[in-house]
Amino acid sequence: QVQLVESGGGLVQAGGSLRLSCTASGRTFSSSAMGWFRQAPGKEREFVATISLGGTNTYYADSVKGRFTVSRDNAKNTVYLQMNSLKPEDTATYYCAAHLAGPYYLPDDAHEYENWGRGTHVTVSS
Repeated sequence: QVQLVESGGGLVQAGGSLRLSCTASGRTFSSSAMGWFRQAPGKEREFVATISLGGTNTYYADSVKGRFTVSRDNAKNTVYLQMNSLKPEDTATYYCAAHLAGPYYLPDDAHEYENWGRGTHVTVSS
C-alpha cells in the first residue's frame, strides 16, 4: 500500500505555469508506474500523463502533449507534473495515482491504479 499526497495547485493566469508534486509513503513507490489524472466539475476523471518505474518512459494525453511534463525522483518518493502554457480548460482537480507494474508499463486507464491521492486543485483564469 502506498499513500499519496499532492501539492502545488493554485490559481494561475492563462499562459502561466505550475508544478504539481505527489509524494508517496510506503515501500512500493519505486515499483509503481505513476499517473496523473484530472477531473473538472461535472466531467469524468480523465488521464493526463503516466511515467514508468524508472522514469525512462512517459505517455501523455493529446490535450497536454507538448505542454506538460511528468517526471519522478525515486530517491525522494516524488512524482512531478510540470504544466506550462496553461489554458482555462486545464482547470480541474489533479490526482496522482500509483500502479504496481512491470518496468515499462504505462497505464492510462484509471481502473488500473490501486492507490490515489486526494487531489490538488488548479484554476486557470482567462
